[in-house]
Amino acid sequence: MADEPRTGAAVPREGSTPAGLALSRGGADAWAPRVTPPIGVDLTPRQRLACAFRILARTGFSENIAGHITWVREGSQDLWVNPWGLWWEEITAGDVCLVAPDGRVLEGRWDVTPAIHIHTELHRRRADAQVVVHNHPYHTTVLAAVGLLPEVLHQTGSMFDGETGFVEEYTGEVDSPELGADLADRIGAKSVVVLANHGVIVTAPTVEEATYKAASFDRQCRLMYDVVVSGRDATTVAPAIRPAMKASLLERGAEVYWAGAVRKLLREEPEVLA
Repeated sequence: MADEPRTGAAVPREGSTPAGLALSRGGADAWAPRVTPPIGVDLTPRQRLACAFRILARTGFSENIAGHITWVREGSQDLWVNPWGLWWEEITAGDVCLVAPDGRVLEGRWDVTPAIHIHTELHRRRADAQVVVHNHPYHTTVLAAVGLLPEVLHQTGSMFDGETGFVEEYTGEVDSPELGADLADRIGAKSVVVLANHGVIVTAPTVEEATYKAASFDRQCRLMYDVVVSGRDATTVAPAIRPAMKASLLERGAEVYWAGAVRKLLREEPEVLA
């Protein structure tokens, strides 16, 4: 199982809440918009996944040729995934492959890395893990190298409250179902897990939530790093506030983040849908 979060040299002190004030309930139960700005185009599954790759590449989440995103095909155990050899920022919908749970390519022009087994065993064990994102974003790998997880230093970090873990052992390339199963067992039920000397795995039920969480996590790691190197004490968001904030971010923020990121992507890189 993944370990619990650890703090760094600058130990965050817990923030406080105003006495006598009723806390927000948060989430869609507290408020939901009547309508939100649309993307303006209906996307196929391949197009949605291609957009996710490019959005995360634009945030600095990807490391050149590394990383993969898998998405369980609706009504099937087969997976949509990126091919080996293309950088995330150049992937188009036509490049996305469909593979069987054992990694065999069923549809697609390209080959798929055996490291897909980082994903297959998580999908097999976790009904909530319809989408699995893995790469080596820089600020996350800095914390991975020193054995830290980000604290809830900012309200956006509340979306990860109770969701993060750290896998201590670096076992090299995960290129078989057996190694994938061992890693999945270490990850357990956590939705964001930092791998020592390696990278991060993010799981979510939808592409929209997975993209939002992945993009947000490396920013929280950068914030944690900056706080630690500052040498100053830092406050964390009070635990009583986090559940409502988490609900608001995930229930109201994920699809809005996704729509805005896709609109911007399509204005600047429309070829992603080809």
